[in-house]
Order: sequence, then C-alpha cells, then structure tokens
Amino acid sequence: MEITLKGDKKFEDIPSLKTKALRINLNENIYGTFAEIGAGQETVRQFFRAGGASGTIAKAMSAYDKDFSDAIYGSEADGRYVTEARLLKMLDHEIRLIEERITRDKHPNKMFFSFANTVTTIDFAKQYKGHGWVGIRYQVEPDQEYNEITLHLRFKENDARLQQETLGVLGTNLIYGAFYKYNEPKKLLRYLYDHLHKDQLEIDTINFSGPIFKDVDNRLMSLQLVKNGMTDAVMFDPDGNNVLPARILYKKNILALRGSFRPVTKVNMDMYQKSLDMFIKENKVDKDNTKVIFEITLSNLRAEGEIDEQDFMDRARLLCSLGQTVLISNFQEYYKLVEYFSQYSKNRMGLAMGVNNLVDIFDEKYYRHLSGGILEAFGKLFFKDLRVYLYPMLDENGNLMNSENLKVHPRMKELYKFFKYNGKVVDISDYDPNILSVFSREVLRKIANNEDGWETMLPEGIAKLIKQKCLFGCLTEAPLNNK
Repeated sequence: MEITLKGDKKFEDIPSLKTKALRINLNENIYGTFAEIGAGQETVRQFFRAGGASGTIAKAMSAYDKDFSDAIYGSEADGRYVTEARLLKMLDHEIRLIEERITRDKHPNKMFFSFANTVTTIDFAKQYKGHGWVGIRYQVEPDQEYNEITLHLRFKENDARLQQETLGVLGTNLIYGAFYKYNEPKKLLRYLYDHLHKDQLEIDTINFSGPIFKDVDNRLMSLQLVKNGMTDAVMFDPDGNNVLPARILYKKNILALRGSFRPVTKVNMDMYQKSLDMFIKENKVDKDNTKVIFEITLSNLRAEGEIDEQDFMDRARLLCSLGQTVLISNFQEYYKLVEYFSQYSKNRMGLAMGVNNLVDIFDEKYYRHLSGGILEAFGKLFFKDLRVYLYPMLDENGNLMNSENLKVHPRMKELYKFFKYNGKVVDISDYDPNILSVFSREVLRKIANNEDGWETMLPEGIAKLIKQKCLFGCLTEAPLNNK
C-alpha cells in the first residue's frame, strides 16, 4: 500500500487542510471559481475558513434546482446530472466566464482556475452510497493553455454529512496537488488521500490532460489507482482512454476473459471469438447489449516480481490495437470478479477460460480466508446467471483435455460434476486445433532470445506492432513478417 493513511507514521508530516488552503490563498496569482453541486459547498468552505480567500475566490456557487442548473450549463440528453459530461460542461462554462469577466490587461499575472464537482450523497434509505465527478481546469503560467484533472469517486461512508466532509477534503487535496505537485503526478495521486482513509472513498477513474501532462499516460495512472489500493479495478477503452466501469458495464451482458496476455496470442483470440459466438446465442443474451472485457489481474502483472510498468503498457497497447476493452483488477479469485460485475448488471454473464484456469478454481487453497471455504466462493460465483466457456488444451502427452476428462482434486469431483451437469460449464468445441500448442510464455522466450517463428503464433498485425515498438524487449530490426 502506497497511500499515506490515517494511523500511518507519516500522517503527522502531511500539511493540514488549512495549511494547504492558505498556501493557495496567499499565492496572489491563483484566481478562480468554485461550482459545487449535490453535496454542499464543502471544498470552497475550506478556503474561506483558512483566511485570505478574497485574493483567490472570484465566485462560489451551487445550482441545486435542476431548472436553474440547466439554464446555466445546458440540459443533458439522458436527463442525468452526476456525469462526466456534466462536469466538463461546468468547467467549460466557468472558465469561459472568468476569461470574459477578468481582463488580462488588468491582471497579466493571474493563473485562472475553475474547480467543479457534481455529486450525489447517500440516499435516505441508505441503499445507494453515492458517487460523483470532481475536476479542476487551471493554468500554471498566465499565458499557458489550460490543464485538467478529472476523477470519479464512490463514497463508502454511511452518513451524508461525513460524505460531504470527505468531499471537501478531497477537493482541497486536488486543488493543492494541481498547483504544487503537478510535476509528480504519481505523488499527486497518492496525496489525494491526505487526511483520508481508503474506507471513506474510492477513486476508480482519473484523467490528466493539458500541456503540463503531455507525457502522462492515463493508463499508467489507472494502474496506480489499483496499486495504491484506491480502487479494485480500472478500465480503459480501445483508444487507451480511462473510462468509468459503471458506464461501460451498466445492465450489459458481460463476457470476460482473464489472462496474462504477455503477449496476446492466437489462442487468446480464438477463445474470445468462439466463446463470444456461443455466448450471444444464449436465450438471455442480447448481442447488441453485450460487452467483452479482457481482464488482467495484479497477480498476473506481478508474475515476475514487482510490477513492470513498461511491460504492462506493452500488453495494454496490443489489446487496444485489437479493439478490446481492458480491465485491470485486484481480484485474484474469479468469484470477486463476478461480484464486481454484478454491481452493475444482473444480466447473464460468461467467463471464457482454459482448462488450467478451471482446475485452479476448484483448488481449496484459494478460499481458506473465507469462513465458508470453497462452498461460499462457489455460491458467490455461480448463484449469479453465469456460464463458463471452456477452451481445451493438450496435456504433456498430447492428449486433448476438456470438461469431460479434466482432473480436479478427488474431494472436488462431486462439486465439479454438480456444476458441469447443471450446464454451468460448457466446452468450446469449434476451436482451432492447429494452435493448441501455442503458449504466450514460449512466444515471450522466442522474442527475448531473438529467435524466429514466434510471429506466426500471434494475431494478424501484432508481430508487426511488437517489432515497430520494440515491445517485450524485442531486439530485432529485421524486415517485418506480418503473418
């Protein structure tokens, strides 16, 4: 855990909220507006209380009435107010106003900013904890283009007042970090939790943009969120943009493939295509409402020890080039992955996996931390509307292994039969028999040793990309074979 949390020895060394707000207020060149909707004006309150706010705050406002809000920022096509689109409209509007109303001729040294949030706190029935979007658009030089940091948070506390206070702390940390820690974005990320605990809130999406962040890869920043324990999972789309998992997964039929994808091989893509073909034929699956997710766990990223960020980026770049949506998670066990998806969708789900992965699922050692052991895990895994699509493999003797002849521990045989013969595990029969001997570790070995022949084990275009970008330590500069 890299976050400095309450109770940590370093906690006393963290600047107080008042110190942070006062440092902003006493900087005569920082000047801007606050627009906070849905949880009170909790952030700007920190700056008013610190003193000297008149030199920093041009305006503070809330527009709680929906008609007023629409009149100021425009209406949303989907009628929702706690969205990224709403946050960006707020930032656009407020920056435009300050540029129009505060002239550069009169204030040549001012660095303008706009802080905004649109948030919903816990409801009275305490069924929905609440969430929100928070962002800042700002300059660090008066004549510079604007920079931007936006993030999505989920509250974990069960009291609206506490959630409001948490939001105020987070907002203050964000503004302070934006101005004084922007050259160290990884540290800026950790400092968002100053005076906060991971049990108070989760940050599951963050994006940096603008000239001072031109070298920041938002996928790496997503990885930091998971590494730091700020969230259990992050997602990015085929274009490499960080996206909110809830928006992508909401009420979808979900098919997930877990792997190291180091690199992605023909076997991975055959498993994907054949399982998808089977999945969309299910009577509870809507093809147009189906989302395929390629998932990499931190345990896979740590397979060689500490997480190699360049190695992670190599894998992500290849999957994105194939048009895939990627999830990075902290879920070592499959049942946790299914529970995560179930937050967003009650529709039928599928898991595509190889024989070895299914055998591991039936290994009791992974569930010793559960009071109900493997039975509890399988209750969480299979009580949902879930089906496993099993891709065969060849054993050491060249024999084909599938759901009919795979070997689980003798104590697990009856449990396995129960799920198998109740239709929870189905074989992928229309597989390509010519690629069963392809393994990513063998491809990686050949790449590292500059051997020939690995190109044919990969999907079209992947070998070319590996050579062009010198991914996974590729050394060759030979003419490209794109087979």
